Amino acid sequence: MRILIVDDHPIVASGCRAVLADEGEIEILEAADAEDGECVFIVERPDLCVIDINLPTVSGFELARRILERAPDARIIMFSMNDDPAFAARAIECGAKGYVSKTGDPDDLVEAIRTVGGGGGTYLPSAIARSIAFAGPMLAQSPLSKLNAREMEILRLLSAGKSLSEIAWLVQSSYKTVANTSSIMRQKLGVKTSVELVRLAIDSGVA
Repeated sequence: MRILIVDDHPIVASGCRAVLADEGEIEILEAADAEDGECVFIVERPDLCVIDINLPTVSGFELARRILERAPDARIIMFSMNDDPAFAARAIECGAKGYVSKTGDPDDLVEAIRTVGGGGGTYLPSAIARSIAFAGPMLAQSPLSKLNAREMEILRLLSAGKSLSEIAWLVQSSYKTVANTSSIMRQKLGVKTSVELVRLAIDSGVA
């Protein structure tokens, strides 16, 4: 199995190699950001992608969207320091087949790779799956539940201090589209200004 790991911390790839050492013949491919990750995927077409959510430029969610746009059958596991059920739910909505927290049991990653990469199934650690089940009504009530994946990415970049022009370049879209999306988000979330939009993003843990 050929696995692409997209993470800006080299120690993560080393750790993955260590936990997968007994899993038979596995080739690890590496990328440090979404742009490199997309290029490696296009050239190498790995069997499975393990993608960190918090990448230096655009997020892992955006990279997952780009990969799935090119290859709808791509197998993706999202990997994050955050065990918030909202992030796991968002990963599944984006088309990922699995979600694993970096703070969880290392065996979770092994099991996720076996399930998603080997059998084409889906995987959530039991603790996260239970959290999603019990948090269902709260997730639905969250203002951010009104946003789609692209809107969430633009919101995250706004909260990181990026201008609309920078965001347009990062998400491979036009300035007009990003500006319109920002306006739509303000309407959806009931805020009047970009400052209020950013404040909401920070308060919600998107930033």
